[in-house]
Amino acid sequence: MAELRAESQQISESTGTIGRSKGASTASSHQQISVTVVTEFVRWNEEAIARCSLFSTQVSDLKGGLWVMDGKRLKMICVLQGFVVCSSDGACSWRMPATLATNVKAVFTCLLDQVSQYITEGLERARDSLTEAAALRERYVLGTSVSRRVAAAAASAAEAAAAAGESSFRSFMVAVQRCGSSVAIVQQYFANSISRLLLPVDGAHAASCEEMATAMSSAEGAAYKGLQQCIETVMAEVERLLSAEQKSTDYWSPDDGIAPDHRPTNACTRVVAYLSRVLESAFTALEGLNKQAFLTELGNRLHKGLLNHWQKFTFNPSGGLRLKRDITEYGEFVRSFNAPSVDEKFELLGIMANVFIVAPESLSTLFEGTPSIRKDAQRFIQLREDYKSAKLASRLSSLWPSSS
Repeated sequence: MAELRAESQQISESTGTIGRSKGASTASSHQQISVTVVTEFVRWNEEAIARCSLFSTQVSDLKGGLWVMDGKRLKMICVLQGFVVCSSDGACSWRMPATLATNVKAVFTCLLDQVSQYITEGLERARDSLTEAAALRERYVLGTSVSRRVAAAAASAAEAAAAAGESSFRSFMVAVQRCGSSVAIVQQYFANSISRLLLPVDGAHAASCEEMATAMSSAEGAAYKGLQQCIETVMAEVERLLSAEQKSTDYWSPDDGIAPDHRPTNACTRVVAYLSRVLESAFTALEGLNKQAFLTELGNRLHKGLLNHWQKFTFNPSGGLRLKRDITEYGEFVRSFNAPSVDEKFELLGIMANVFIVAPESLSTLFEGTPSIRKDAQRFIQLREDYKSAKLASRLSSLWPSSS
């Protein structure tokens, strides 16, 4: 590892890989985790284990040693530690497998330390890109009183920050995927080659399994922090798109009597297109419970972000229909998350959107089957264009006293 790091520091960023006499290659300090490098680490470890086994075999072939009297028995003790013959006819009591197990455990622990350090450093480098993208986003945050020239420059910077965020998101997902593959290689190596050699020592197998979990905990911590940053990156861009693309007339039009527009709003279309594009790498990189947890958290954040976003608008009946179309579009997309709790939240959003469509006198019966969403529903009702004129505040206070 010291040799790899020394070579990594000497190589220029443009070359990308480092040639080694043994055929291995590794990425420069600014590049991705390489499964090939971890595979090479395992090969080196296999060579070390083979040497341990070879020395043990050489000891087992020895026939001579030091004969001593032990009470009434003649005992032969080999000059190499662990080999003991406890009878005059040469019957053996072997201690060498235990010694081999101890040495194998030490050599395997070395592999765990090096792989853990390598993949953790790779994940931290990928996290650095997410942090840099977040810093870019901060630069274009402006007040409302700015000139058109400044606003145009800020918009350009926002696009650049969005591109950097998307790129860093994909890079981190690649790093997580390669980290998972690397850990799987080590686990498979342990199961196929190491575990059987540890059996002669009580508790050695369990201890090595625990060491494996401990060694990978630093990488897990880096992965967890990075995935949280990925969610922040996605939500920052979603909020930017909603702010830039959503128009007040999307949900309230002076021409409320004309045929409603059944298409999703442009803001919704842009957000769903962005999520579809950027999350493609997450669907590929994450598996099992990791994937479920990440997408559930992201779905919950998206739900909360949309609720807060819609609080900025006023809705008339045709706008309510348009909102339901947007909610349907968002809901169809999040179904790909396979997160039942998220699906339920978006289904309830569709029900709540009805508060903009029904007549004031029908609001009282709208949530009879779903009383749990009355609080959020009241927030929506306050966004109706006729909230004051229809005196909905007093009407709802008398109907839902517990939630007023």
